[in-house]
Amino acid sequence: MDAWRERWTPLVRQVMQFGVVGCAGFIVDVGGFNLLRFAGGEGPLYDFPLSAKVASGAAATVVSWLGNRYWTFRHTRRQAAHHEFALFALMATLGTLIALGCLWFSHYVLDLRSPLADNVAANGVGLVLAMTFRFWAYRRHVFSGHGDGSGPSEAAEELDREGQTVSGRV
Repeated sequence: MDAWRERWTPLVRQVMQFGVVGCAGFIVDVGGFNLLRFAGGEGPLYDFPLSAKVASGAAATVVSWLGNRYWTFRHTRRQAAHHEFALFALMATLGTLIALGCLWFSHYVLDLRSPLADNVAANGVGLVLAMTFRFWAYRRHVFSGHGDGSGPSEAAEELDREGQTVSGRV
């Protein structure tokens, strides 16, 4: 049991930290989306659900990067913050495209256009799929500690093998 705990506890802690940061990003994303679409009945982007999702997703990306950089992946972050943010933004954009695809399909193909349907598609199904992709991508490519982003760092590989980082903490 102790070997299992040593192996999985750091990863579980990292997943939980990612979840807390993700909750903050979720609040920014969903709150921003709903304000832009429905504030006062018909918000400023009421007729543009995809634009509202892009704007709210961009704000959530900044919040999430800061939380993940300085908390979740603090031991494997890159020295060059601008390079790390560029990779983070790319992976976040790919995740946002997943959520946008769900919203587009529901809104335009299935013709489900109510606030509830838009939220379920974009902020339920879409964000769950996007979150799964993002955790993998951030851990593997963004916060790998590997300078060029071509693969996981020795620390990340050590975490996979030993269940902990080189420093013994996640």
